Amino acid sequence: MSQNEMEKRIIEQYQQDENMMILVFAQWCVNNDLDPDELYRRAYPNQSRNPELSKTMELIVPKEESETIPDQTVLGVLQLFGNDDLAFVVSNEIEKMKKN
Repeated sequence: MSQNEMEKRIIEQYQQDENMMILVFAQWCVNNDLDPDELYRRAYPNQSRNPELSKTMELIVPKEESETIPDQTVLGVLQLFGNDDLAFVVSNEIEKMKKN
C-alpha cells in the first residue's frame, strides 16, 4: 500500500468515525427533546449550519425507537473529537435536566 493510499484510508476512517460522533450527538438530543441544531449554534455561534449534522438528521429515529444513550457517552464522544465547546453546552443541558 502506497503512502497516498494509506493516508486516504486514514482520512476515510476518521470521517466515518466523525459521522458516528455526529449521529450519537444528534440521537442523544432527540432522545432528550433537544434540538441538535440549536445546541450546535450555541456552541459555535460564529459558524454556519453544519452540513454533516443536517445530513445526519435524516438517520435519526424517534426517541421511542432509539436505545438510551448515556450522558457520559455523548460527552466522551464529543470530547474525543475535540468538540469541547459542544460538550460544554451538552453538559449544561444535562445539569438542567438533573435539576428538573
